[in-house]
Amino acid sequence: QVHLMESGGGSVQAGGSLRLSCAASAYTHSTYTMAWFRQASGKEREGVAAIDSDGSTTYADSVKGRFTISKDNAKGTLFLQMNSLKPEDTGIYYCAAESDALTTIATMTWHSDDFSYWGQGTQVTVSS
Repeated sequence: QVHLMESGGGSVQAGGSLRLSCAASAYTHSTYTMAWFRQASGKEREGVAAIDSDGSTTYADSVKGRFTISKDNAKGTLFLQMNSLKPEDTGIYYCAAESDALTTIATMTWHSDDFSYWGQGTQVTVSS
């Protein structure tokens, strides 16, 4: 079983920053594509950012220039640095992973079914 656990969520004012972390075990970042998704209350889960085994990244248009996805392969940790937060960024943020034999930056559809492994989620609330 691949285990993912998010941390770093919280409540911030619009314009503030948060750094989310995802501790991963039972696999290496060099062989997995990893991503952050978020889900607002009553809405579908949506992709936020992804990074594949060679370090290529992609972002949803809504977060480009504000969020940065990165990873520390040696420590098995995925990060999402979120700056200039907006109220519409509010939601539960999930860490996800999939073998890069199945999902890559080039092939991902931004759908949840691109990824097989999921963390439990961490709440991010941005107030105005």
